[in-house]
Amino acid sequence: MNKILVLGAGLVSRPGVRYLLKHEHLNVTCASRTVSKAEKLVEGFPNGKALPINVNDTEKLADLIKEHEIIVSLLPWVHHQKVSDLCLELNKHMATTSYVSAELKKLDAAVKKKGLLFLNEIGVDPGIDHMSAMKIINMVATEGGKVLHFYSNTGGLPAPEDNDNPFGYKFSWSPKGVVLASRNSASWLENGKVVEISGAVLFEYYLVERIEGLADEFEVYANRDSIPYKDVYGLDDALTVKRGTYRNLGWCDTLKKMVDLGLIDETPVIKGITFKQMMAKLVGAAEGDDVKQKAALKIGLSVDDEIIKRLEWLGLFSDQPIPDFDNILDVLSQQMQDKLYYAAGEKDMIAMQHKFTIENADGSRDQITSTLIDYGIPNGDSSMARTVSLPLGISVRMMAEGKINLTGVQIPNMPEVYEPVLDELETLGIKMSEKRVKL
Repeated sequence: MNKILVLGAGLVSRPGVRYLLKHEHLNVTCASRTVSKAEKLVEGFPNGKALPINVNDTEKLADLIKEHEIIVSLLPWVHHQKVSDLCLELNKHMATTSYVSAELKKLDAAVKKKGLLFLNEIGVDPGIDHMSAMKIINMVATEGGKVLHFYSNTGGLPAPEDNDNPFGYKFSWSPKGVVLASRNSASWLENGKVVEISGAVLFEYYLVERIEGLADEFEVYANRDSIPYKDVYGLDDALTVKRGTYRNLGWCDTLKKMVDLGLIDETPVIKGITFKQMMAKLVGAAEGDDVKQKAALKIGLSVDDEIIKRLEWLGLFSDQPIPDFDNILDVLSQQMQDKLYYAAGEKDMIAMQHKFTIENADGSRDQITSTLIDYGIPNGDSSMARTVSLPLGISVRMMAEGKINLTGVQIPNMPEVYEPVLDELETLGIKMSEKRVKL
């Protein structure tokens, strides 16, 4: 199999597409709504081709899928089901970096029956987190030990030297996706008990911790539903299973107040008004009221609180016209993207850390810490792009070369996937560092 179709040419696509193109026995077609983006990705590679595609044109999408053997979807996750349905119908293998949806899971038996592989969650988080965790979990099992407590946290952040705005954050992927994450509920297993937190109060339940190799402290909040990973990872003896997201200090309290103000809602908004007018409507301010004061009062803060200063820096109390969107969430997402951006030469950072409490075969206990700190390349590929799309590129090459003998809807928690992918990532400078200490 050497005919690969990559759907999407967005922010994280380049490293993985270029990785595939450097393997000259592979023929790679990159299709994007904006064909110029696809052309840029394949430029200079005779085994690369760029085409325009409108994903909503099902007939043309099907025609394009028919011509290839492995279909890579780097489209927004809402399109994966359409792509997967077509891949199943047309007998094509598929790969994505996104979480397996409930709808996609339902296709597992049919995908297996046709001898196809739909490999998902093969990015960074999800992706490298699964693979690096499973490597240690299986090592501990081989030693006759048990994992009693498991914590896994990941964050995409500005490199410390480029952390220069009041939010401590810059966007290396979809701003709307980041903002929407603030609405997710979360659940995890802690010391044998199930903990459930609704999205409305998610940011009230954060911790502060250090990451090996970094000087600063970071906030960490729970990431979605961690409980299934007890089974997914085979953590039969674990009392704690918790996955989380890293952010710089101040993020959680700020996002919680933005949720309280209604800024994360898809409430319709009148086009052509200013940010101040939008905020006045949200906080019930009458004409002539001090909108900033009213907003502070609504969320129980003083007007000179750091959170209010962050909202002011973002331009939410200004006379600037709002972007031309239909709802408040999209207005906010665009404004955050316009203000929280990486300037030329700035670097992003991926920080990932697993912590395992291990009971050894002799009854003694160890703590294993496994850490990834990866930086973007100034004026080159971001760390987010590298860590998302290189695992995908490596696994797609392996699929093309017949080196993954799996079928069905899968994630990379099997040694035949994670061992070679992690080994190759290491040659590309993406490596977990491990430390083991007696408790």
